[in-house]
Amino acid sequence: MDSRPIGIFDSGIGGLTVLKEVIRLLPGEDIIYLGDMARLPYGTKSRETVIKYALENAHFLIKQEIKLLVVACNTASSVSLSVLRDELSIPVVGVIEAGARAAVKATLNGRVGIIGTRTTIHSGAYKKAITGINPHIKVIEQACPLFVPLVEEGWTEDDVTVQVAKRYLVFLKDARIDTLVLGCTHYPLLKKVIQSAMGDEVRLIDSAEETAREVEGVLQGGHLLCKNRSKRGIRRFFVTDDPERFSEQGSLFLGEEIKEIQKIWIG
Repeated sequence: MDSRPIGIFDSGIGGLTVLKEVIRLLPGEDIIYLGDMARLPYGTKSRETVIKYALENAHFLIKQEIKLLVVACNTASSVSLSVLRDELSIPVVGVIEAGARAAVKATLNGRVGIIGTRTTIHSGAYKKAITGINPHIKVIEQACPLFVPLVEEGWTEDDVTVQVAKRYLVFLKDARIDTLVLGCTHYPLLKKVIQSAMGDEVRLIDSAEETAREVEGVLQGGHLLCKNRSKRGIRRFFVTDDPERFSEQGSLFLGEEIKEIQKIWIG
């Protein structure tokens, strides 16, 4: 059994949806979360820049003696996961592979939709992961860049958000998908609006939930679970900028108040 913490990083606050699910499944684990607020959003950056940021974030968390790294950012997972796994000696879990596996299991008609940031969609990472499992599945992708600022503005069920969702998703609805992967950690907060736009017959895949299950499986398989699973784990939060905004918006994502946040410099 291993009492070292789990490390999680994201470009900002979206990865807190992953943290929330990890806490739900593994409440006794100590967790360190890094939000790279100074350099967000990753979704508009080049592949090379995102890899650089991911490596810097990972090395900061490695210095905190973590036992497993979670890349709780779809953009970073889509371009940097293989680099991180080559670079680090601990297990690395991303959000894309878990979501892809869940989508393959869920689809009945073999038509799966993906929504995410431009960088995630342009990387083709979800399509590659899904067709790698089942090459017969048709993957239809749609970038939804306005979803992130709408969520961070707190407009999760606003009329503007409803209209934006309908406009983005009509292409996927017309494509007759039966499964839709929420390929950004902000998007779970838009589940109600997205489900309404797509219809109840389309199943939504929340990558945050699937990633938490994978984290649990990796820890069990590697005998890395904490010794005392009945205790409440310690949560530590680091940000590269704007701790006030992180606390205010992050509490919405995590579902509980975030009090102690340490500002650091990376890169």
